[in-house]
Amino acid sequence: MSAPINRDLSRREFGAIAVAGAATLATTSQAMATEQNKPGWIDAHVHVWTPDVKRYPLDKNFTIKSMQPKSFTPQQLFAHCKPSGVERIVLIQMSFYRYDNSYMLDTIAKYPGIFSGVGIVDHHQKDVACKMKQLAVKGVRGFRIHSHGDDAKNWVNDQGMANLWKAARKQNLAICPLINPQDVQYIDTLCQKFPGTKVVIDHFARIGVSGKFEQGPLDALCKLARFPTTHVKTSAFYALGKKKAPYLDLIPLIKRLVEAYGPKRLMWASDCPYQVQGGYTYDPAIALIRDRIDFLSEADKQEMLRGTAQRLFF
Repeated sequence: MSAPINRDLSRREFGAIAVAGAATLATTSQAMATEQNKPGWIDAHVHVWTPDVKRYPLDKNFTIKSMQPKSFTPQQLFAHCKPSGVERIVLIQMSFYRYDNSYMLDTIAKYPGIFSGVGIVDHHQKDVACKMKQLAVKGVRGFRIHSHGDDAKNWVNDQGMANLWKAARKQNLAICPLINPQDVQYIDTLCQKFPGTKVVIDHFARIGVSGKFEQGPLDALCKLARFPTTHVKTSAFYALGKKKAPYLDLIPLIKRLVEAYGPKRLMWASDCPYQVQGGYTYDPAIALIRDRIDFLSEADKQEMLRGTAQRLFF
């Protein structure tokens, strides 16, 4: 039987407990302040993979030839991003591995404090909420949904998708749609059905991939700003508009989104390794936000290059 609890503490004992509690609180507050003021930018969208396909097998729909480049490991990433002042990264589960998030999770574990993750789960599984919770414990803060062809229109009435959005809202995790411009309307419907769910739209909803900034989809993307938990990644500059550094043709697009969402709901990302392939390089992408847009204040840049991603993914 346990010894009885002594409820009659002496003044000295009570004072010691109070001092210890205050010290713990001060340490916790200091750690939180350090995290909030941590120097260095955050790249909110990067894919990594390894040529070790024995340890990390590819999904049946992919082959080694699908891996272009053949390798993009954290060390290869650091060589590109660290010279530009990027210290933390949000990893996006690579489609090569589909629902097997192992390589991303192992990378997060190997580099504590450096990486956060956006995973992929099969939203048709009955235990999807449990799976999401298990992944969240390991550093996953969001879940990607990827439209293929015209299937996004089916999301609005899909029970599995409903379960995914409900679980994300309950667990304070983000839904991260990779969609085409014409699909913004379906995300709008889902935001109406599941208010309060955090949403992060990848790559401007691909507006500009065609070389033109389609006005209708852009209006629809800006309209999504009426949902206060919806965010947009200003990212994948290499793939949009003229697709040419220094990407100045994207400035009106970014300005429109800043006016709609404000910088606290926008975040920059590279979409590496694709940002560093085919003659493209890393720094011009971050430099567009960091150096070249005169309507962004220093505080705005801090939000887009660090603050927003930090709040959502770290």
